[in-house]
Amino acid sequence: MNRTKVDEEEYWNSSKFKAFTFDDEDDELSQLKESKRAVNSLRDFVDDDDDDDLERVSWSGEPVGSRTRPGSFQSLSDALSDTPAKSYAPELGRPKGEHRDYSNDWSPSDTVRRLRKGKVLIFLKRTLSKEILFRELEVRQVALRHFIHFLKEIGDQKLLLDLFRFLDRTEELALSHYREHLNIQDPEKRKDFLKTCIGLPFSAEDSAHIQDHYTLLERQIIIEANDRHLESAGQTEIFRKHPRKASILNMPLVTTLFYSCFYHYTEAEGTFSSPINLKKTFKIPDKQYVLTALAARAKLRAWHDVDALFTTKNWLGYTKKRAPIGFHRVVEILHKNSAPVQILQEYVNLVEDVDTKLNLATKFKCHDVVIDTCRDLKDRQQLLAYRSKVDKGSAEEEKIDAILSSSQIRWKN
Repeated sequence: MNRTKVDEEEYWNSSKFKAFTFDDEDDELSQLKESKRAVNSLRDFVDDDDDDDLERVSWSGEPVGSRTRPGSFQSLSDALSDTPAKSYAPELGRPKGEHRDYSNDWSPSDTVRRLRKGKVLIFLKRTLSKEILFRELEVRQVALRHFIHFLKEIGDQKLLLDLFRFLDRTEELALSHYREHLNIQDPEKRKDFLKTCIGLPFSAEDSAHIQDHYTLLERQIIIEANDRHLESAGQTEIFRKHPRKASILNMPLVTTLFYSCFYHYTEAEGTFSSPINLKKTFKIPDKQYVLTALAARAKLRAWHDVDALFTTKNWLGYTKKRAPIGFHRVVEILHKNSAPVQILQEYVNLVEDVDTKLNLATKFKCHDVVIDTCRDLKDRQQLLAYRSKVDKGSAEEEKIDAILSSSQIRWKN
């Protein structure tokens, strides 16, 4: 038995997906709505319902758009988290709602019956001409859906494209063609291939994402060539102190931004590797940009850059600190990067919610913040309780004693 036949037999014997009936009788799959196939948005970085994912960047060498090995993304740095990261790059989404796992409800006889009917497709695929097979599948939508999934699983891209052409499903045809970029290893050839995808009949939204993907790889090729030269020359301090761990080619946009903030933070906006250039070109939201820049500069312990990132100046010349990600998030990230306590205290003090401020100050031993906050709240009991947590004879203990003995404070308790 040749390789293709082995793959086909394995698919039908191991698949968890419900098989079809050519009569479409009593088949719940026929009631499920086919979802739209689309590439994920390059710009959909910020999910307010799951902010933890914003802290994660990957730099593993995994191809842009690939999710063939879930969980294989490795963290670019330990600046924030070593949890597997989201890939914020164009990728083909798996259709939703096409299949469900009913196998737990099958009786042994049901299983045998369904597997036999599923294998009908293998038989027809081997014996019928494409035109006849496609014509029969076209009028049996459940069988068609399962056959499409089957072709994707075994990787028969040629037959899948022929089927989409026959069905005149132009957008799916374009998306399947686009997915072929994953098989192209050479960056220049992949870039050229992506350029051929730009004019294909995608939706307007997907066309924009394909254009972004092409532009991103084009930028990465330029950055990679320049940085490889700078690193080998050994004359650039940042590359000497922090040698690159991997190529930037084919990395997701959020990883490219992190890389740019790490190695090229001070570059002029006119250069392709400038973080501001990337932000404007790909319309990266402020929240994502600030979070990524903070992670990169904090890892380098560039505290002046961190301060400048949050300092704004109004038209009168007054400065104020502002954080679109919330200062509580800033504090957590700074602590993970071993920021000095003086810097931590400054940002803990900027947290508006008093309870959150006290919790963070206590957690990270920002003693002055806890003491001053308890004093401002006139909370004598909490201040007394905190006195037992500082070192005996320390400056903090003396400060607490001086406040507790003050006759000018009208305590609430």
